[in-house]
Amino acid sequence: MATLELRNVHKSYGSGLADTLKNIELNIESGEFLILVGPSGCGKSTLMNCIAGLESISGGEIIVEGADISGKSPKDRDIAMVFQSYALYPTMSARDNIAFGLKMRKMAPEAIDQEVARVAKLLQIEHLLKRKPGQLSGGQQQRVAMGRALARRPKIYLFDEPLSNLDAKLRVEMRTEIKLMHQRLKTTTVYVTHDQIEAMTLGDKVAVMKDGVIQQFGTPQQIYNDPANLFVASFIGSPPMNFIPVKLERRDGHVVAQLSSGEKGELTADLPLQAMPEGVEERDVILGVRPEQIQTVASAPGLVAISAEVEIIEPTGPDTLVFVTLNHTKVCCRMAPDDAPRVGQVLALQLDPEKVMLFDAKSGERLRSGASVGRDSTANVTRLRSL
Repeated sequence: MATLELRNVHKSYGSGLADTLKNIELNIESGEFLILVGPSGCGKSTLMNCIAGLESISGGEIIVEGADISGKSPKDRDIAMVFQSYALYPTMSARDNIAFGLKMRKMAPEAIDQEVARVAKLLQIEHLLKRKPGQLSGGQQQRVAMGRALARRPKIYLFDEPLSNLDAKLRVEMRTEIKLMHQRLKTTTVYVTHDQIEAMTLGDKVAVMKDGVIQQFGTPQQIYNDPANLFVASFIGSPPMNFIPVKLERRDGHVVAQLSSGEKGELTADLPLQAMPEGVEERDVILGVRPEQIQTVASAPGLVAISAEVEIIEPTGPDTLVFVTLNHTKVCCRMAPDDAPRVGQVLALQLDPEKVMLFDAKSGERLRSGASVGRDSTANVTRLRSL
């Protein structure tokens, strides 16, 4: 196991071009599972290639166990990588693919046999060792590629979107396999993906990237419950967070967010906010709320709610997604199947006042002073008024 630290790492492909990586700062403890997640083109695979030594960095330091490895060649970094394309040798058997790196290191044949047997048992591929890659399914090829990396017993494992070529069911199965493998081996691991479900389920720590910049770094729950900005809030979560443009007004020293429903906004509701800075009501603001944080009066008794007509329902099995319109914006609510309404039914909805978030519409900046709502029982009630 090894610690991994990235200090002010940046990467540029030439003068006059924007940096692909910008001032990357990360610190991964020994044995941790780090996820690099973000949309295509955000720089996550480039960062992984820089850690592996497949690409050089333009500045900064890559520190493994206290030693700077930035100038070392890939073979001297003691890092194993699993590629998206598997990169297996088609003319070699699964056993020979796993053993190839060990042979290059001139390991004794007896030791190679023991290591291949250990890895094959770990990945449950003992019966596949004589087959060539063309005789294996996608999931089996992925296991062999993982076995080739595991056989080296490196300080750090790197996974570059290893499940993107698999079907949905196999992705779930292999995701579980990778997590179980990490729990057994406890080797420091960096895993690149664009799938936020993989990021939430696999990682001890998650780094969300956009345009070569780390937008937020923390545990999956920290990033889900306390996103740093509008991009992180929109990228993490399935179904995604609802974003509702709102107008803020200051009344009697308090700031309230206005909500409306209906085709003409016939019904409106004021959601009181607390400790808002002066002038915030003059900004364009977006209110963020996750689907599971929108409740009905039946599940949140005692709270006055805003009425909204159900437009679409999407059963998913364990949940039913219900869509309504608030402030002329389609809003998703997550409900239990037994509580699912029918299309056209009018629901009395209550936004959880303790968990709504506010973002600046122009900058995407999180307005943290508006993330908490007063605990006074009268302030926590959404008040209905008619136009």
